[in-house]
Amino acid sequence: MIHIVATATIRDLRTRFPRIKDLIASDGEVIVTDRGRPAYLLRPYAAPSATRAAPVDYYARLAARQSQPLRAAAARALDEADREDR
Repeated sequence: MIHIVATATIRDLRTRFPRIKDLIASDGEVIVTDRGRPAYLLRPYAAPSATRAAPVDYYARLAARQSQPLRAAAARALDEADREDR
C-alpha cells in the first residue's frame, strides 16, 4: 500500500494558506519543503488528554520531611547535660 502525503512549499504557506489548511483537514498532514527538501510536518492540533496527575501538595511534603521540635523534657535534659561541664 502506497501512502501519498501532500506537500507544500514555504512560499505556499505564505501565499496560499487557506489551501494548505484544507489539505491538512482532508489528508491529516502536510510536508512543508524548503528548497525541495522536506523540512517540516504540519498536522492538526490535538489537545492534551484530560487525565492529568493530581497537583502536588509541596507544603505537606515539606512538613512531613521536617524534623519534629524537641519536647520540653528533652530540651531541659539537653540543657542540663550541657551545664555539667561549666
